[in-house]
Amino acid sequence: MIQKERIRPLNRKSVRKGKYVLYWMQASQRAEYNHALEYAISQADELHQPIIVFFGITDHFPEGNERHYVFMLEGLREVKQSLEKRGIRMVIRHQSPELGAVQLGKNASLAVVDRGYLRIQKYWRDYAGKRMGCPLFQVESDVIVPVEEASAKEEYAAATLRRKINKKLKHFLIPLKQKDPLIDSLSLDFDSFNIDDVEKAMAKLRIDRSVQKVNYFHGGTIEAQNHLQTFLESKLDRFPELRNDPTLNYLSQMSPYLHFGQISPLLIALQVLKTKSPGAEAFLEELIVRRELSMNFVFYNEQYDSFEGLPEWAKRSLRTHQKNRRSSLYSLAALEMAKTHDPFWNAAQKEMVVKGKMHGYMRMYWGKKILEWSQTPEEAFRKALYLNNKYELDGRDPNGFTGVAWCFGKHDRPWGERPIFGHVRYMNDKGLKRKFDAEEYVRMMGQFK
Repeated sequence: MIQKERIRPLNRKSVRKGKYVLYWMQASQRAEYNHALEYAISQADELHQPIIVFFGITDHFPEGNERHYVFMLEGLREVKQSLEKRGIRMVIRHQSPELGAVQLGKNASLAVVDRGYLRIQKYWRDYAGKRMGCPLFQVESDVIVPVEEASAKEEYAAATLRRKINKKLKHFLIPLKQKDPLIDSLSLDFDSFNIDDVEKAMAKLRIDRSVQKVNYFHGGTIEAQNHLQTFLESKLDRFPELRNDPTLNYLSQMSPYLHFGQISPLLIALQVLKTKSPGAEAFLEELIVRRELSMNFVFYNEQYDSFEGLPEWAKRSLRTHQKNRRSSLYSLAALEMAKTHDPFWNAAQKEMVVKGKMHGYMRMYWGKKILEWSQTPEEAFRKALYLNNKYELDGRDPNGFTGVAWCFGKHDRPWGERPIFGHVRYMNDKGLKRKFDAEEYVRMMGQFK
């Protein structure tokens, strides 16, 4: 079942007699549990036409680099193979997605696209919707409750969104049925960018090569499902008590795969609920409420990637205290190379640079310290966002932007006033040591070269 609330027309064009139905895949990079794909298949079957899937690879996605592109291409190669098994032709073009979608839309009876919330993703869909001669429908497949259905405004905190989401969960927590198309499209002939050999494909891209791929995570739905099964079988039960200990591996590791749409949050939620685990409630709070709070922020706040997007109380408080003396000041270069006096912060930075994913609890401490070690809060915000987006596999998305903003007061409440931080929540290494063996974390990260 695909709820009508997930589907939105992006133009007012009428269905015409074309050669196929087009699914423009961009955010939901998977062949399974994909509402946009299943909707496109249902429309193709109604029109008794084949369906083709298009993906556009731009060299210029904001702040994307080799690390991100390799992970994405590993996943797309698997998507292509999975679609072929279902009789669906996937066309990949080395061009900006909105341009390729409009070109392929010229021969389409109807087109479907998945949803993205970032500025560039909104622009792509708006551009294509205005220029396509056929209808373009947007189908939300990467949240449980579509953003406008959850709330009509930017929410102050998780507490205010939680109530609204919980009222609608039953309606949206419904399994998605998968159906192969009636008409095979594999015989249709299109020029396509070959990604069967990821290294060869990467060599043809004109992208930022400053950050190399990681060896700790590999892209694709199969990899995502393997991580998920390990989490469900051996970690979920103790997730609430052990998730904040970076010396233990009790996280799901889902965020890179959710970032690239390589696994469905709905599928994850349904599998978690099946376990009846005592850890299910805590994990679903993060997967649904906290994650979808970040979508709410990015959707309703146009300044989501700027210090100006923070709550007024936080900006005012931080600016009031920006002239307070700092015990240490570090340049962006020093931070990037993990050259601070703080071994715990250095270990967190090293984890991010080497693995492509920093432990969530350490990411909070990491961001707070950048604020403490920068001349102004605006400068600190820019540094944190730059480093997070450059090295994290799950940066550059609503969760990433919101995670950085949280360190500066977003979705939090005012705390007791103190130097530099004002009323923004403070963290120090004593807090780390109370929660886990911080020295062991440093030792573990010291093994990375």
